[in-house]
Amino acid sequence: METKIVSKNFDIPNAHTIEVALKNTRYESIHNLIFLKPQTVIDMIKASGLRGKGGGGAPSGAKWQLASDYIGEKYLVVNGDESEPGTFKDRQIIAKDPHLLIEGIIVTCFAIGAKNAYVYVRGEYEEFSNILQLAIDEAYAKNFLGNGAIIPIDITIHRGAGAYICGEKSALLESLEGNRGHPRLKPKKPEPEFYFGNPTLVNNVETIASVPFIVLHGAEAYRAYGTKDSAGTLLFAISGHVNSAGVYEVPFGTSMIEYIEKLGGGIKNGKKLKAVIPGGASTPILPAHLVKEAKLDYESLKALGSSLGTGGMIVMDEDTSMVKALKNLLRFYHHESCGQCTPCREGTSWVDKTMDKFINKSATHEDLQILKGSSKSMNGQTICVFAPAVSGVIDGFLKHFEDEFLECIV
Repeated sequence: METKIVSKNFDIPNAHTIEVALKNTRYESIHNLIFLKPQTVIDMIKASGLRGKGGGGAPSGAKWQLASDYIGEKYLVVNGDESEPGTFKDRQIIAKDPHLLIEGIIVTCFAIGAKNAYVYVRGEYEEFSNILQLAIDEAYAKNFLGNGAIIPIDITIHRGAGAYICGEKSALLESLEGNRGHPRLKPKKPEPEFYFGNPTLVNNVETIASVPFIVLHGAEAYRAYGTKDSAGTLLFAISGHVNSAGVYEVPFGTSMIEYIEKLGGGIKNGKKLKAVIPGGASTPILPAHLVKEAKLDYESLKALGSSLGTGGMIVMDEDTSMVKALKNLLRFYHHESCGQCTPCREGTSWVDKTMDKFINKSATHEDLQILKGSSKSMNGQTICVFAPAVSGVIDGFLKHFEDEFLECIV
């Protein structure tokens, strides 16, 4: 069941060091670039069906093309601001195989014509940023980076200040420019992001770490895994009430319940499955009967009323209070709203405080309508997808577990 492309070297001792990395295929794809044109690499990415693995799932090749088509100075920014509750896969790449990420950065910069790359790392990830910095220093020493390299580029790590909103790419760039991490208005036509006015490609860690396999083995080798519309594999993180929490790489299209039972080790203490948040905390919850139908790909989960997100599954057993679970999530979103948009700033505060009444079993039917109404007013009324995601979270809990909320009404 487990298929190792990105995670191939995870279990090799000291794979984070360049000596071991070089013995296990790292940096081999760079030698292929001598015989390839940048556009050829972009075409390979398009043909592979690689999609962004940071939550949005947008076709990577199309994003690369937008950046490549601009003339002048360009940048690559790697989003390592892994702040979504339930998601902890990117840090595994950084800790266990940082040279894979560096190799992917070099190939990507070659393809889009960038000379500088930034890795924006979650502020709390000091240990992992230190590991990555050591690997970058090793790569410079071996002339894989810098002026003496085949592809002369420079990589800089930037640690965030712990703001969840900076996982949103435009807020990340604002932060990287030294500004407050507020999302930007979206353009009316397809275009790349811009860093200090220069065209910039923003992809997450796992997306960039998937690139060397494609360049080394070809687009069809990557398409051999997954489904027609969701090609390749994903590092799915699983946590909660399971026996074997962790990160396991499987092809898109894998059965969710099979993943939970075989790789996740099943539900703890012989309990029954009650629900799963499938793609990190901002994706709508699925009850057990839908989990049994679900496949781990974008299209399947969308059809079931949820989304794949970042692939961070949070598993809940039969004893879980859905009221307490929603309160916990809304407290987080209330705290992390950047406050730029009124519907989000006021809405997340209102629903968080309203949930206190359900927790205290002093809610009224009017409070239930406040939750539903606030959810509607937050959806589609803001600059970024933060508030719509919160709306989806509320709607999912009320759709599938409204009876538990009704029990809290006096």
